[in-house]
Amino acid sequence: MKTENMTSTSGNKVANQFVITDDNGNVFFQSYSSVIAKIPMFDNNDTKIQLDQKYWNFSNTTGKYRNIFLNETIKDTRAKIKSGEYKLTDLNK
Repeated sequence: MKTENMTSTSGNKVANQFVITDDNGNVFFQSYSSVIAKIPMFDNNDTKIQLDQKYWNFSNTTGKYRNIFLNETIKDTRAKIKSGEYKLTDLNK
């Protein structure tokens, strides 16, 4: 497992915002102690990007770094949730 701080636009490490890659190749975005998003390896049955149903849009800071992690705007994310491209689930069980 590998954990890295996200970096700001000025190149500094950002406290409490992490990208985690597990031993299976799944990539997660964690804000403080909550997992916000999961990009699964695409050799398994669940290939949709997953967002935590409770925390995916929890705060401005979470939203800012979630957008950077997913490389999209909140408008894009909402459209993908609505279309079913993204799955809302409990990532913090």
